[in-house]
Amino acid sequence: MATLSSGAMSQPRTPPRRRFGILVGRRRVWTVSSIHADVGRLRTIHSAIENRLQPGDALVYLGNMIGRGTAVRETLDELLSFRRNFIARPAAFASDLVYLRGSQEEMWQKLLELQFAPNPKEVYGWMLDHGLAATLEGYGIDRNHGLGATRDGPVAITRWTNEVRAAVNGAPGHANLLTALRRAAYTEGNELLFVHAGIDPSRPLTAQHDSFWWGGAGFLDLSESFGGFTKVVRGFDKHHGGLQQAPFALSIDRGCGFGGPLAAACLTLDGQIAEAYEA
Repeated sequence: MATLSSGAMSQPRTPPRRRFGILVGRRRVWTVSSIHADVGRLRTIHSAIENRLQPGDALVYLGNMIGRGTAVRETLDELLSFRRNFIARPAAFASDLVYLRGSQEEMWQKLLELQFAPNPKEVYGWMLDHGLAATLEGYGIDRNHGLGATRDGPVAITRWTNEVRAAVNGAPGHANLLTALRRAAYTEGNELLFVHAGIDPSRPLTAQHDSFWWGGAGFLDLSESFGGFTKVVRGFDKHHGGLQQAPFALSIDRGCGFGGPLAAACLTLDGQIAEAYEA
């Protein structure tokens, strides 16, 4: 089976200060679980959040905004539109809203670096089977052209990935959003840590790497605080177990993109759920 570990393809060299979103001076944090390009459910959740926002609220999208659904253009347009309204509120700042990189966004980044993979055909096939095919279709990209490029070598792959970039660049704001993703986010007082799928408790926050996207085993079994955080919150659970609370962890995923609803929750800094919604 193909893998997308750092050993298979190079990791983007992101400056440390840009890897994480830091929520400063916020009292509550809204979180949205994996969307998987289900724009209809996202619009409903946005309406619920907009009607209940309070001064001092922040918002974190927990990754997998794309993938599995073909309405990727409409989904990113909705995310950008809501961001404009969110940060236009009195006393709100651009840093109050954070998009996390999920496994789908990580696959998208690896797709754009496919020419560097030692086994591009295998990697590409694996990504198609795990949600990438729908994203390509949503941007009007023929997946078979990519398959042909993987047979023809690095030059052909580079030419094709440039075509993929051009398709995304043709949608205003999409490329900027997809390059502004954070690996994780946390409140400035180290109360809440937000991740996509999981963490490796044996490693510090700055050394998590692939655990953010492909981890998750034993997430709710954390026996002590990770890194001094009151609670770690994730937005993708491969079992789609819903809203699950544990002493040091909180999982929010009802299976949007797999036939289930989209989940969102508003958390106070002590890790308690103030409000929860699904659509």
